[in-house]
Amino acid sequence: MEIDAWVWWLIGAVGLGIPLVLTAMPEFGMFAVGAVAAAVVAALGGGIVAQVLVFVLVSVALVAVVRPIAARHRAGQTHHRTGIDALKGRQAVVLERVDGSGGRIKLAGEVWSARTLDSDQSFEPGQQVDVVEIDGATAVVM
Repeated sequence: MEIDAWVWWLIGAVGLGIPLVLTAMPEFGMFAVGAVAAAVVAALGGGIVAQVLVFVLVSVALVAVVRPIAARHRAGQTHHRTGIDALKGRQAVVLERVDGSGGRIKLAGEVWSARTLDSDQSFEPGQQVDVVEIDGATAVVM
């Protein structure tokens, strides 16, 4: 029993799809699409030279076009800060006097323990302060 060329191209496409899933390298997916295009050429009766040529052209075209677009998209994404990193640089309101030994602030809708960055400095209730860093469960403010 002889297997048609288009079936071999589809087997190759599946074979290229496996490392795509395992490694998350999109280039394998582009080669798999090239193999599917070659399978279409084979099913339409194209010769082996036409099949290989379509495979190479489609694969190279996808790599040449899609990779730069993906790189621009990835470079344009801004990094979203989460957790305590998102709290640094925010403003808070003093609830209880804050000095070098402690106090309380309202930060992002929650009550936090706080201390001043400069131990000689102090803030009274109602004042706005800037969060410089988070040290454990304590906001360091100035």
